[in-house]
Amino acid sequence: MNCRPGCGACCIAPSISSPIPGMPQGKPAGVACVQLRPDFSCALFGRPERPAVCVNLRPTESMCGTRRDEALAYLAHLELATKPNGSPP
Repeated sequence: MNCRPGCGACCIAPSISSPIPGMPQGKPAGVACVQLRPDFSCALFGRPERPAVCVNLRPTESMCGTRRDEALAYLAHLELATKPNGSPP
């Protein structure tokens, strides 16, 4: 499956703990990555600076749903479900 144009949910919903160019501390969940372009594509796609978590996240029908809001909701739920106990929101 290919990414849906104009979505960008995976660049907003999940937290990223590794450094990102322009975000050396990573990013919290629900915050858009600074590398997210206005058309919701990734400026680092295919580049070596792209975080490994991003490279390894592959779109699936269940994750992406049929609309952007479904993808955002799925990824937000996954973020909560995988958050270590006691970590800040």
